[in-house]
Amino acid sequence: MKVVFFEDVEGTAQAGEVKEVKNGFARNYLLPRGIAGPTTKENLRRANAIAQREARRQEKLDAEARAIAAKLENLVVSIEARVGETGRLFGSVTNRDVAAAIHAATGVELEHQQVLLPEPIRELGQRPVDIKFTRNVSVTVTVDVVPDAASKPVVEKLEAARAAEAPATESAE
Repeated sequence: MKVVFFEDVEGTAQAGEVKEVKNGFARNYLLPRGIAGPTTKENLRRANAIAQREARRQEKLDAEARAIAAKLENLVVSIEARVGETGRLFGSVTNRDVAAAIHAATGVELEHQQVLLPEPIRELGQRPVDIKFTRNVSVTVTVDVVPDAASKPVVEKLEAARAAEAPATESAE
């Protein structure tokens, strides 16, 4: 069934788009909730007006987000974490931790949902993390997970052990 969307539906369409959707999805979800309607001239006009209004609103949001993203460009944020005997973290660094560290470093308020971390960080080191402000504006920051003061001796011992093993394996080959 061909419908015109009056609202954004995540993963399906944006306001003002005309799309072909499954009959059951249209009849049972979109039409009863007023999210979309049949493709009549009146509905197309209404959706076009909504799309233009949404485009202006989105452009304002994007302009504000670009200003904030410029502050975070090339940012490196360090987060201290406790490290276990195996070199892995006790617990993990989550998107909430990254958002709090960015706020502490720059003063920029972020919701934890804006930090796109595919899975929690469980190891030391640097890794890129995407921050999404709007659907059109995002920025990548570098998160550096370092050991806390109590864990530094453990990390130094692990690094010394790795360094001792490396020459031994090279000479064996």
